[in-house]
Amino acid sequence: MNMTIAWITARGLLGRRRSWLLLPMPVILVGITAIGLAFAAPAVDLADGVLIGLGVAVILPLVSLIVGTGVLGSEIDDGTVVHILTKPIPRSRIILAKLVVASLVSAVTTAAPMFVAATMVGGVRLGLGFAVACVAGAIVYSALFLALSVVTRRPVLVGLLYVVIWEGLLSNVVTGTRTVSVQHYVIEFASALSGSTLFPSTVSTAVAAVMTVVFTVLGTWLATQRLRAFSVAGETS
Repeated sequence: MNMTIAWITARGLLGRRRSWLLLPMPVILVGITAIGLAFAAPAVDLADGVLIGLGVAVILPLVSLIVGTGVLGSEIDDGTVVHILTKPIPRSRIILAKLVVASLVSAVTTAAPMFVAATMVGGVRLGLGFAVACVAGAIVYSALFLALSVVTRRPVLVGLLYVVIWEGLLSNVVTGTRTVSVQHYVIEFASALSGSTLFPSTVSTAVAAVMTVVFTVLGTWLATQRLRAFSVAGETS
């Protein structure tokens, strides 16, 4: 049954118009990297401005937001979630199936272009470091945005505010907030896995690893609890 839910979710997600928003982002990332290299931009500038400033800080969370809120949020909006809720399926299985699909789509869409772009900048090891880090980031973001889709009726708007204000602004200005910023976990993973000196890490590997697990579990648990509160009409009781 999990595979059936996952298949239906993937087919519905990729068949919606919002999925077309995913296509330009990888192309933009690789294209800007290529342009920078063509103009002999320093590797340190490309790592900081393109790989982190664009790839990690913008493309990864936006792709995860579009996908994470779409795997369940769209079904809640159009009422098709009722067909799943009326079946004797544990809510946890539904959420896990949705999370797997969201994580896979987000990871592939971000990790592949990040591997290409980072390899162009600093070699295969840097490319692998950023690719694996993006996979981890995609899982965390997907869990958080999936939860957001059942907590609020405006998950995309709330998610954008979170990405812009918390991840984009506060976590880069207020040092203490970096321990609860997914963006900085991804940067640390990329740094640790690649061994690169092109960019500094801002949190320890231990903190990044522990908080990644904590946020993933918390998001999954919250989404499950909120889905359990849904009535057949698709509204929380």
